[in-house]
Order: sequence, then structure tokens, then C-alpha cells
Amino acid sequence: MSCVAVLVDHDRGIPSGGALEALTAARPLAADLGVAVNAVVLGDGELFDAHGADLVAACAAYGAACVHRGRHALLADYGPDAWGAALAGFVEIAGPVAVVAAGTDRGAEAMAQLAARTDLPLVANCVDVSPAGSPADASSGRPAGEAWQITRIQWGGSLLEDVTLTSTLPLLTIAQHSVEAETANSSTTDVDVVDFEPELGPQVRQTLVRDRVTLTEGITLSTAPVVVSGGRGVGAADGFAPLEELAELLGGRVGCSRAVTNNGWRSHADQVGQTGTRIAPEIYIACGISGAIQHWVGAMGSKNILAINIDPEANMVTKAGYAVIADLHEVVPAICDEIRRRRDRPT
Repeated sequence: MSCVAVLVDHDRGIPSGGALEALTAARPLAADLGVAVNAVVLGDGELFDAHGADLVAACAAYGAACVHRGRHALLADYGPDAWGAALAGFVEIAGPVAVVAAGTDRGAEAMAQLAARTDLPLVANCVDVSPAGSPADASSGRPAGEAWQITRIQWGGSLLEDVTLTSTLPLLTIAQHSVEAETANSSTTDVDVVDFEPELGPQVRQTLVRDRVTLTEGITLSTAPVVVSGGRGVGAADGFAPLEELAELLGGRVGCSRAVTNNGWRSHADQVGQTGTRIAPEIYIACGISGAIQHWVGAMGSKNILAINIDPEANMVTKAGYAVIADLHEVVPAICDEIRRRRDRPT
């Protein structure tokens, strides 16, 4: 049966947020084509024994009618060559009408491998996809479903590009945070599960994850519901102490702008932006950040933005939903004091 196949990238059995967004984005596309959404999950026997049921349930909740599980010893953990080769094997077996993945590092890397192996074009960072080769376009002589109208992000998010793709098998990645992951109304736990064993030669061993070091426990910058970031206006590395306090009170994480990392005040791991981390918190509190386009690209997925800045004309202030025009060194401690006061107030 034809399908829109979605690569569900995961970390030892836990689907990425981007994979759930990709499943969500694939549903209307599959509906336009009159086919089902199928999920593709890669791993080895040990991984599926431990996490297989949870992975199938997650895929089903987000609209997958069938879950194809690629089993192989070389898929015990992530490897771009192995994942690309396994995907190519799946395409040959299942014959999907399109293959979709999240625009995460893993999704983009695996899809690039698939594109190279199948000699097909890959369109990355899509925000809207629709088949243009419908029966109404029969006069063009193009078979239905072969032409695709796509809007994608270019220049790190500062530009939206409309393109027409002509391909017998569209390979697409969905831009992170361009779609909010939503469970399907018709989701069911009664889904088909099909196992396949791809042929993987020794050459796919070039890059494989063999060991891990835990750098961060708990929520990360990309998954935090609240992010409190500082820019050049913080003034120095020790000026981040009040921001750390506010983030802790709100159960969030601290981020920063590129100017901060350039000055050596914070690690690059804390940087929000085009060359840092893209975030989508419930609220982003930007303190002393001018809001250059590179930073805005990383923050524009935020549900709400509060800017604290002395410059009312700063780009971040004009783009924010809420703004406090004042010195962050006075405002942030005052917010912390008020939060503690309200928490300590008898009910």
C-alpha cells in the first residue's frame, strides 16, 4: 500500500520532538494524496525488545497507520551511513510516495544519505508541502503527484522560498518548530507492525555512536518550557547570576546571544540562534538582547516573548509580544523577588 513514510529519529527509544512534528506535518500531505502515514523506526533487536512497544504507541498516537521497524545489529545506535542505507532498503521494499523526516541533525543527515544513495533531490527545512500534480493538472502531461509545491526556510529563517519540485519520490525534511506536534484525533494502538532487515555492508561502520557522555541532566535548552537569555547588555559573565536565579524559579534554562559567547561569558552550548540552538519555549525572556536576525532565527519559534531592554527601538523589543523598557539589572531581580513573595504568601 502506498504511503507517506516518516523517519522517526529517536535516542535509544525516545522519539525526538522533531520526529513528532514530522508525523504531524505528514498527515495533511498524506490526506491530500489519499494514502496513509507510515512510520519508519530503526534499531536492533535489543532496542526493540526494550522500547519497541513504546515507539509503536508514540507513532500511532501521532497518526501512523503502520510502523516499519528496521532491525540490524549495526542499528543499535545512531550512524548516518547505516541509517541512510537502511532507509534506502526500506524505499526499495515499500515504495512510498514520499519520505519525510524532521529537520533535526539526525533527520537531515540520514535524509542526505538517502538522497545520495537513491540519486534523488532532497528539499530541506520545509514549512509547507502540497502535491501539485493533481488530476486538475492533467493538461500539463505530468503524472499526478509527481510535481510538488513547497515553501521552505532559507538563509537561516530570514527568507521563505517557494519552489516546485519534480521528483518521482520527494525527500523532505520539516523545519524544526514550524509545526506544533499534535496527536491525531483518529490515533489508535491497533496499528500494523512490519519488521524488515536491511542489507548493511561493512562500509556503513564509518560513523557509529559507540559511547556517550552526559553533559546535561533534565531539560535542555531546546526543550525547556522557559528560556531566560542574556545579551551584550548583561555586561559581564557574573551578570548572568540573576538570570540563572530567574530561570531556576521558573523551571527553565539560561541561554545567550552570540555576542555573549564571542566575549567568552558563556559556553556556545547556551547560544540561541542560527549558529546555536533553535528554541520553542512557552515563554522566552530576552534580557539586554538587541535581536539581530541570526538570534531571531533561533528564537522565533517561541510561543511568547518578553523583552527587557533599555532601547525601545531594539529589534527584539519591536518583535516581542511584551516588553519592559528598563535596566535588566533592576527588572530581573525585582521579578525574582515578586515570584518568591507570591510563593511564600499564605493561601
